[in-house]
Amino acid sequence: MHEEIIFSGFGGQGVLLMGKVIAQAFMDNGLHVTWMPSYGAEVRGGTAHSMVVVSDNEVPSPVISEPTACVAMNEPSMVKFEPKLRPGGLLVLNSTLIKRKPARKDIEILRLPLTETADNLGNTKVSNMIALGAYAAKSKVVPLSKLINSLKEAMPVHRHNMLGINEQALRKGKELVKDK
Repeated sequence: MHEEIIFSGFGGQGVLLMGKVIAQAFMDNGLHVTWMPSYGAEVRGGTAHSMVVVSDNEVPSPVISEPTACVAMNEPSMVKFEPKLRPGGLLVLNSTLIKRKPARKDIEILRLPLTETADNLGNTKVSNMIALGAYAAKSKVVPLSKLINSLKEAMPVHRHNMLGINEQALRKGKELVKDK
């Protein structure tokens, strides 16, 4: 296995946490993994992304130039990363915030109303975990149970009051994929 994933969106949408949770799940599965967060000076409201590389073998570099998958939480992220996806790659889009259709025909596209679904769960902030659950269900690179188990390790202690809603959001993401 060798996957290169980019999670991207506005600062405050939890894209760094998405990367951290899945990286932790991969490590718990005994795989080699790198996680590289990146965010603009603005942090909340600015652009942010995290890169996760996972492999059966050692990972020589955390930098991704041609990802196998991208989760885009907003339109600027889709515009930036869609052209970089490998042919046959997976693009997960937040259709609540991204109205424009992707231009590529050689990639798989999964459009889901992530922010709207999070609002319906009662907390907009969990749209990231809905996206992560959907990505995991579609790609089948990591079982949902491993993501759920990695939440406590990846989330800061002062956010552990959010563990339950984040688990619920991961499960909701998986459900959304079943409906597609």
